[in-house]
Amino acid sequence: MLYDPHLDLFLQVAELGSFSKAAEAGSITPSAVIKQINLLEDDLDVRLFERTHRGLKLTKVGESLKKDAPELIRMSREAASRAISSMKSDGYIIRIGTSPMTPAEVLVELWPKLSEILPGLKFQLVPFDNTPDNARIILKNLGETIDVVAGLFDEELLKYRECNGIELTRDKLCVAFSVNHPLAQKKRLSVKDLYGQELMMLSPGSMGSMDALREYLTVSHPQVKIVDFPFYNTGVFNECENGGRLLVTTERWKTVHPLLKTVRMGWKYDMPYGLMYSKTPDKKVKQFLSALKEII
Repeated sequence: MLYDPHLDLFLQVAELGSFSKAAEAGSITPSAVIKQINLLEDDLDVRLFERTHRGLKLTKVGESLKKDAPELIRMSREAASRAISSMKSDGYIIRIGTSPMTPAEVLVELWPKLSEILPGLKFQLVPFDNTPDNARIILKNLGETIDVVAGLFDEELLKYRECNGIELTRDKLCVAFSVNHPLAQKKRLSVKDLYGQELMMLSPGSMGSMDALREYLTVSHPQVKIVDFPFYNTGVFNECENGGRLLVTTERWKTVHPLLKTVRMGWKYDMPYGLMYSKTPDKKVKQFLSALKEII
């Protein structure tokens, strides 16, 4: 599935305002509804409903998800339909691994030009859970079930993940924080705005570009309190919002969490963004990469 199937049930509960009414509408038990909503909340690491003696009330996060869920479901179903159709027809299929941290929009934008060079080109989206173990296995075994993954990388990460990469653009490193944070009123930040704040950063040695920013802050702005984390995933964005911390991120990830605001900084630090692929790509992927190099 390209989206959590519990989203459909969430929308039904949100519309009816009751677990029991949603259960009746879906011909299942109230306990089953509650269990599935709890699983969705645990998976997202947020609270979607306030349970009171008067009934259910959507939280701010719940209201945001209620607004976005129908579009997420529609887009996911359309993507799944396109993927199935592509597998059933002859064509030049490139399997793209996707997750909230590795969106495929950049390839969708390049598709018209790519299809001129490679007639019959089709993209098959392959969703995956972006956990450290999954990322390690998928990137090490690119070419088996997934051909390419779009994301941030540098030479150190490619070496560690045992894969190759082709740079498409460079993403400015920004800072994200809760929409309720005092800094949320600012459209642009200076480093001094970060003084006294806890700034979440990728652990040292993970990416050279991130290490360069860390060194700059440590040496020139020790008033910024750096908090390490080992891996970018949605849990990190949840921790940023829930804990009132700041997070080094990019504008490409500004939609990962609905209650985080992403703001550009005055510094010039950035990171390569592109496609990661196998060290031994097959003929199909080689042709795709060759076409890609012609248009970037």
